[in-house]
Amino acid sequence: MQLFSLVADAPSPMLELPLWVIIVLGAVAFGTAMLSAIVGMAGGMILLGTMLIFLDPMIVIPVHGAIQLVSNGSRAFVQRQHLAWPLIWRYAVLLLPMGFLSIGLVTMTPQELLKGLIGVFVLFATWRQQWLLLGSNPGSIDVKRRFFVLGAVVGFLNILVGAVGPFIAPFFLNIGLSRQAIVGTKAMCQAFGHIAKIILFVGAGFLFLNYIPLLAVMIPMVIAGTWVGSQLLNKIGERSFTWIFKSALTAVACWLILASIWAMI
Repeated sequence: MQLFSLVADAPSPMLELPLWVIIVLGAVAFGTAMLSAIVGMAGGMILLGTMLIFLDPMIVIPVHGAIQLVSNGSRAFVQRQHLAWPLIWRYAVLLLPMGFLSIGLVTMTPQELLKGLIGVFVLFATWRQQWLLLGSNPGSIDVKRRFFVLGAVVGFLNILVGAVGPFIAPFFLNIGLSRQAIVGTKAMCQAFGHIAKIILFVGAGFLFLNYIPLLAVMIPMVIAGTWVGSQLLNKIGERSFTWIFKSALTAVACWLILASIWAMI
């Protein structure tokens, strides 16, 4: 499959990366993990975009996945008492098989167009859920079935997009979850997504050991950022959290749409 040859051809001497770049990426990892711990998303996409400035995409996606696994895993651990496991398991069950099906499309999909379409979807799903048949209240749709389908879609998009946080975030609104449950449950869902992504890249021959210096800096920074952000989350009220969550979603969606249009002009 195409991913196997792409991974084999991807540059691997990460040790040549300048120290200042590793320090910058470590600082960005801290800031984005803190942001994600507060609003539940956006940090992963900002981190992905920053890493793409310095590194090849076929390096960024798996390395970003490993870092985000720790970021989301630590966030879920902090909020472990609030996790909605019935939703998480349904989300996780199809991630790996659907990811395997999408491997062959990794170089065939116009990435900028896909990002723009996701941005449009996020706007509708955040502000006009009923238009997409997502339901506007907990009783209007089978929430557990929704997460089963969501996991299948995300499994397919995982490798193609790299960061799916804004895509899945609207599905956690209006289903009766507290702000801690939204952040923690979404983080656990994303952690399973990153596990599936890592398994697929390892199977394709990607060697994470080549990037130990970068991982050794960024992983502790995302753990620290998660802790700081989680402390701030506890100080935010439910109404304020919902407003911040929707505002962050809207900002990311608009950025995706504008970046997509700019790239295609």
